[in-house]
Amino acid sequence: MTPESIAYHSKSKILELSYADGSNANLTAEYLRVFSPSAEVRGHSESERKLQAGKKHIEIQNIEPIGNYAIRIIFSDGHDTGIYSYDYLVELRDQFEINWTQYEVELKAANASRLPTIPVGQWKPDNKL
Repeated sequence: MTPESIAYHSKSKILELSYADGSNANLTAEYLRVFSPSAEVRGHSESERKLQAGKKHIEIQNIEPIGNYAIRIIFSDGHDTGIYSYDYLVELRDQFEINWTQYEVELKAANASRLPTIPVGQWKPDNKL
């Protein structure tokens, strides 16, 4: 399903896709980054998939069309290798609750967090997160 319009709302960090049937998809930058379709994130099999932690404050810096079937999203952490087909974006919308619940379970099991880490030795009391 090809969106009629794609808009990124930088304040809320939400990518909004609107479709001809009147439906919308509102996907956060964090969700899109965590579920990037890139080999860097997904690997070439389920066993190669890498848990993406520390992405809570991620932002979208740019969106590039790829033909008539996808977009490439460039994120504020430099990740830019995911090609998000329009079908995959609909799948992300439709599977949000299942995906997000599983992601939170995996974070907990890995003792990881959505919050970015502060490297030891670089934090000072006046640093702001």
